[in-house]
Amino acid sequence: MTLSFVRLELARSKDFPQGDSAHGYEFTAPLDESSHLDANAWRSSKQRCTVRRFSRGVADENGMLVHVGHGWHFDYVAKSRDDDEALFKLDRHVIKEGEYVSITEHDGVLRTFKVTIVHGVANA
Repeated sequence: MTLSFVRLELARSKDFPQGDSAHGYEFTAPLDESSHLDANAWRSSKQRCTVRRFSRGVADENGMLVHVGHGWHFDYVAKSRDDDEALFKLDRHVIKEGEYVSITEHDGVLRTFKVTIVHGVANA
């Protein structure tokens, strides 16, 4: 199993016609051969599945990639669900450069992010 480093950047939208490379996420996750998140591999490596949320003018947030049922979340405060950011149907998405994923951020807004970097970081 290989853990992968993934960078997401805010995709083009009405408010950001060029997108915004200063607003996004960097996280580590296990991907299977078809570039989908691997929930079984996550169970054995979840302590290494971290996330960093970055946005212009706001302090970075660090947390964990969490698998709950069929869904995935970014969790910044352990034992609290209030801060979680849900990743929309991430269990179905391919995680590779040029693809898009949607995240419901802290303000409750669902935003689309472009996968800009994916590369292996470690073998386990």
